[in-house]
Amino acid sequence: MKSIGRTLSIVLLSVLQILFFSCSGVGKVTIAEQYGLAYAPLQIMRSQGFFEKLEPEIEVNWVKLGNTAAIREAVLAGEVDLGFMGLPPFLIGADKGMNWKLVSGLSVCPVGLVAGEAIPDFSSLTPRHRIALPQPGSIQHILLSMASERKYGDAARFDKALVTMKHPDGMTALVSGAVDAHFTSPPYIFMENDTEAADGSRFKTILSGFDAFGGEFSFIGAMADGKFIEENPGLLKSFLKALGQSVDFINTNPEESAEILAGIYNLPEKQVFQYITREDMKYTTELYGLENFILFMHENGYLSEKINPGDVLYND
Repeated sequence: MKSIGRTLSIVLLSVLQILFFSCSGVGKVTIAEQYGLAYAPLQIMRSQGFFEKLEPEIEVNWVKLGNTAAIREAVLAGEVDLGFMGLPPFLIGADKGMNWKLVSGLSVCPVGLVAGEAIPDFSSLTPRHRIALPQPGSIQHILLSMASERKYGDAARFDKALVTMKHPDGMTALVSGAVDAHFTSPPYIFMENDTEAADGSRFKTILSGFDAFGGEFSFIGAMADGKFIEENPGLLKSFLKALGQSVDFINTNPEESAEILAGIYNLPEKQVFQYITREDMKYTTELYGLENFILFMHENGYLSEKINPGDVLYND
């Protein structure tokens, strides 16, 4: 009888767990990322299992999407709970009524516009050139618009020159000559500056993101779906703790991090170490530049309303 009672108790507990996960909608958490070393702490989080150690009953599903438009669509469809992206596309989503919040920063990176010797500087770039970047409204697009507005008084000067490509494809297109310039991020910006074109000429960065913005800014931040935040505050806190652990790990253990990341990014370990320890490559959960992005994007028509930062930032 004791054995039967114990068995019934186990069955009842299992049923209650199933009901809990079914009602709460949480049994699996889906996290969306994109391409590049700006997302390196997420690879550390996965390899070290930081999130799973804090939430052992949760299945963590990672997806890699080509741009923030795909992430926005996945969030709207209820397929993604947490995602990583540049601040401008997040703001565009919020401006269109999306129920999501910025919950953390992730990285400050040396992004920039890379071109061949035929375009020696930003002044030589024209609207007739083809410029690869992840998508209109991406952080690369907004940085290009900032530089264009400062130099020409026209934020939209290069809008018709944009070619939507994820970073690996953009690099291939630049080297092959299919596009004239590529606004990209690490490691692609580093690799492109070390690459020779077919004619033996060199590529170089003709516009840095820091110069375009006028200082440092968060290249990537973390967002959470509003419904997920409301229904799972404890789970979100665990995620943010795991994210902090991942950032701390990469900053305090760069050699071990480089060893982990080398295989993931298919790069030599020494090269990865050099990239992640650059002075201008910073991994931090702090958020920088949000108000400046809001002001510029509102003044130039990328946002219909001037967003109050407090309305889009998560406060626990």
